[in-house]
Amino acid sequence: MKKVCLVLTGMVLLLLIIAAAMSLFSRIQAGEKIGLIRIEGTITRSGEVISSLKQFADDPSIKAIVLRIDSPGGGVGPSQEIYEEVKKAAAKKDIVVSMGSLAASGGYYISVAATKIFANPGTITGSIGVIMEVPNVQGLLSKIGVKAEIIKSGKNKDIGSLFKSLTPEQRRILQGTLDNVHEQFIEAVAAGRKMPVDVVRKLADGRIFTGQQAKALGLVDQLGDLEDAINAAKTMAGIKGRPVIVEKKRSKGILGIFKSKVSSFSDIYPSFKIGYLFAP
Repeated sequence: MKKVCLVLTGMVLLLLIIAAAMSLFSRIQAGEKIGLIRIEGTITRSGEVISSLKQFADDPSIKAIVLRIDSPGGGVGPSQEIYEEVKKAAAKKDIVVSMGSLAASGGYYISVAATKIFANPGTITGSIGVIMEVPNVQGLLSKIGVKAEIIKSGKNKDIGSLFKSLTPEQRRILQGTLDNVHEQFIEAVAAGRKMPVDVVRKLADGRIFTGQQAKALGLVDQLGDLEDAINAAKTMAGIKGRPVIVEKKRSKGILGIFKSKVSSFSDIYPSFKIGYLFAP
């Protein structure tokens, strides 16, 4: 009986030791993490992506960050805000971009702040330019007998109004605004890719490139898919073995759906916007 008790006690102790060892090993393995952030669709806001970047940048268990970008770009403000946060995070740990089918205009703007950029050979990227759309419904309204009266305190206060055509002066003002924002894009690419501004400017006429063309021009670093980007991040971070991929899920629920609907409505409703957007 005593022998049976001793054997059982020994087995229990052995199991406890094995469990403790496995727990320790699990904690060690869990420390070798790579954060994955997906940026998909038109970029209309930046808060969620910025929050994820800050969280991963400040988490010591996250050794590197991978950005998966599949976007035609979007608003200038959100694109620049994400770009700046990527730049801050890249000062703390390596960030690798993996381009999907499309990473153009604002999607490319964000990418240039990363440590390394991967693109598929057929990825559509580039589109280094700015677009502004100014709808004019004056002709349509006149056909149905509707006329808008505009009261203003400055001669250019109604610039971009739906109800009138641009004056030559207003057109020059808006073109100057676009040119300035375009120059900001060019300078960001030149700084991020370590290329002369004049070289980037020759490529920055809004044209698109395949991933293969972009690599030849120095706009991306390597050709490869998401797995290749993760493996590169693993090597750069000095991770041994297979890394644990941590992906922050995008918020859903009623509020998320409402925000999405508002964004969709604002994209359809006529207004004039400035965008880092590939919109053929």
